[in-house]
Amino acid sequence: MLQKVKFAPGFNKQVTSTGGESQWVNGDNVRFRYGTPEKIGGWAQLGSVQITGRATAIHHFVNTSGIKYAVLGTNRILYAYSGGIFYDIHPIKATTTLTSAFSTTNGSKTVTLTFASNHNINKFDIILLDSFTSITNSGFASGDFTDKKFMVTSIPTDTTLTIEMESNESGSGASTSGGIRVKHYYPVGPAAEVASTGWGLGSWGGQQQGQFTSTLSSSINTSVTSLTMASSTSFPSSGTVLINNELITYTGNSGGTLTGLTRGANGTTAASHSSGATVTDASDFFAWNAAASGDIVTAPGIWSLDNFGNKLIATISNGETFQWDSNPTDANSTRATIVSSAPTASAFSLVSTPDRHLVFFGTETTVGTASTQDPMFIRFSSQEDINTYTPSATNTAGTQRLADGSKIVGAIRGRDAIYIWTDTALFIMRFVGPPFTFSFQQVGTNCGLIGQNAAVEVDGTAYWMSDNGFFRYTGKLESLPCLVEDHVFDDINLTPKQHINAGLNNLFGEVMWFYPNSGSGVVNRMVAYNYLDSSPERPVWTTGTLARTTWQDSAVFGKPHATEYDPSAETADSDVNYVHGNTDGATTYYEHETGLNQIKAGQTSAITASIESGDFDIGQQGLNGDGEFMMKIRRVIPDFLAQTGDARITLNLRDFPNDTQASSSLGPFTVTSGTQKIDTRARARSISLKIDNTSTSQFWKLGTFRIDYQPDGRR
Repeated sequence: MLQKVKFAPGFNKQVTSTGGESQWVNGDNVRFRYGTPEKIGGWAQLGSVQITGRATAIHHFVNTSGIKYAVLGTNRILYAYSGGIFYDIHPIKATTTLTSAFSTTNGSKTVTLTFASNHNINKFDIILLDSFTSITNSGFASGDFTDKKFMVTSIPTDTTLTIEMESNESGSGASTSGGIRVKHYYPVGPAAEVASTGWGLGSWGGQQQGQFTSTLSSSINTSVTSLTMASSTSFPSSGTVLINNELITYTGNSGGTLTGLTRGANGTTAASHSSGATVTDASDFFAWNAAASGDIVTAPGIWSLDNFGNKLIATISNGETFQWDSNPTDANSTRATIVSSAPTASAFSLVSTPDRHLVFFGTETTVGTASTQDPMFIRFSSQEDINTYTPSATNTAGTQRLADGSKIVGAIRGRDAIYIWTDTALFIMRFVGPPFTFSFQQVGTNCGLIGQNAAVEVDGTAYWMSDNGFFRYTGKLESLPCLVEDHVFDDINLTPKQHINAGLNNLFGEVMWFYPNSGSGVVNRMVAYNYLDSSPERPVWTTGTLARTTWQDSAVFGKPHATEYDPSAETADSDVNYVHGNTDGATTYYEHETGLNQIKAGQTSAITASIESGDFDIGQQGLNGDGEFMMKIRRVIPDFLAQTGDARITLNLRDFPNDTQASSSLGPFTVTSGTQKIDTRARARSISLKIDNTSTSQFWKLGTFRIDYQPDGRR
């Protein structure tokens, strides 16, 4: 006879499929509303181009002129998005005008820029070029450099740097010819963690392999015993270099020339190399004692973004703070500038409202002295004044050092307070007015934040991810019951903690966390908690593969916005914001909950959604089933509350819990809005139900399915 098949809302991944009877145990790109699963909404790219690097922060606000802005900070560039266009508003650290600037080599993309003195620019920094003066004998023209951005590819010496062009030099080679103006962007940081060494970790006084690069001044054949580089100043007096795939040892280094060469070292093959080829230091560590292993990493480049009225406030993690006025008519053509009186080294910042104080966390005990940065120290400005930080009797500036933890990890602004997390504890910061300005209260222990952006607040409740679970604060600290906890924490990559970020989708009552799994260095997984549908008896959680590096709720633009990062992508070279030589990948900016598909770069693709139940069995004559009886399945009656396009139904059959489902599945059966029934002929001890879709413009919301099955003996 026909039996209704009902399942509790949310996923339960703390049980086996057999133990998940009457529950959903797996799925992707689905959510629950009113206890019922449905496919999530689609997303469409905003703007016609990608932006350079990995987006680490996003902030929406409306200025007093009614203009809506989205500000996105990547690990390389700060962008303002408005009216479908990205504007580069990144601050300039230094501007230098060069003469006799260019050196090129025929057949090479590498261009060397020469400065009159130390340029203080590092590899991978971004520079913007303008005021070009023609180069002789190069084949390059003004359009190749003017108003172009480049990522620095190497630092041969303190006074030179190299960039990569889109095509090879077609002339006869230029030597210190032409002029240019170089605008150095404030460095933010790498796209991902970078391995570091330090005292007690690497060899004392040692040399890091691959730290220095230069270029060949002239071509070499397979037998030469000396070679000349553009500069060998930073190379050791003897060692090993790598050119293409050949390792070459040398015994002398003088005036840019390496002598005493042994070709094809360490099993490599001697080869000819063209002028301009990259020469990389490949020397082993040499130092007193042996090299030690360790896991010290350099944190990725992260922004914290907020607005002080019309002014955007942007802080580089462990760096300086900038402001950008969104109100002038030419705002989109102006750049952020440094807040000159603010601390110069802070973990992050935010604006306390409505009292209007700018607050810095993990900041300097002495303003302007980066060496005094204290990871547990808080400093706030005077009210309505982002340039005053020294407390006095006539202002409301002040400081506070927290006691529990080793560093302040993150903070968010709530309804009536600021929530501050260290690596171990939770504090509440409230505006109380003069003479103390703010009060500080510790409200939780052993509940630290996993990463700077891993917390959100909604309706007076803060939600966050810790190293060992999920928490919320509603006036009291609570561990958040989670039926997918092992699935998340047994497969999370905790090395790039700063990549983990939280998002709020209040259109559907969801708090989401995006994280990298154990096999990935970038975000590729999602876990979501539905605070509207959850109850103490049944918390509603889902998991999936939606990968977003930032998320902003719908308050300003009406729908959520988010970013997706591809480390291998390149921005389009036709875009004014294109960075030549970019090796950091690119970010795509999306509007979510729009349509049924993914729209990216003008291409529409399907969003594949699925949900799968635990196994259920059958009883007989008032007895519980528990797998005692076989069952005969005759037909399935589909029921969708809403359906666009086709969906698929699969019945996975098992005789025993350890049987492989795929080898004995029924289906998939295609279900249209007019499908009345699915005839089957199957026999099994237990079955599970899977609903999915694979094509574009498909949507489904599940109703109550009925299955015609009956007992069919014990064997």
